[in-house]
Amino acid sequence: MNDKDNKLIALFMGLKEDGVDGYLVDMDKDYGYQIVHESCFLYDSSWDWLMPVVVECFERFANTDTIDYMRLNDALLTCNIDELYQVVVEFIKQYNSERSKWNEQTRIEEGLDHKG
Repeated sequence: MNDKDNKLIALFMGLKEDGVDGYLVDMDKDYGYQIVHESCFLYDSSWDWLMPVVVECFERFANTDTIDYMRLNDALLTCNIDELYQVVVEFIKQYNSERSKWNEQTRIEEGLDHKG
């Protein structure tokens, strides 16, 4: 298990650090939050944890042509959780490095980048 990569995935999925070596997880807004320690993340060993991340990757990358979808598709088709996990981590790292470029391009395309 790679705690650093699991933490990367958790942040990508919108979990928030609680400042006490755990995370706030919005399990049910009617009842508040549940704290889950980062050592309990199962993204690297549970299909139930990893598949929502795969879906999120496809949704976030749907409007870009800068990320190679075939690597994610191929890893998914292997039914090998270790391989898929590594590809997801690579995708998230690429997403994080490209995000500011995409945000800038979106502002330009939507005419929100007014200078003066």
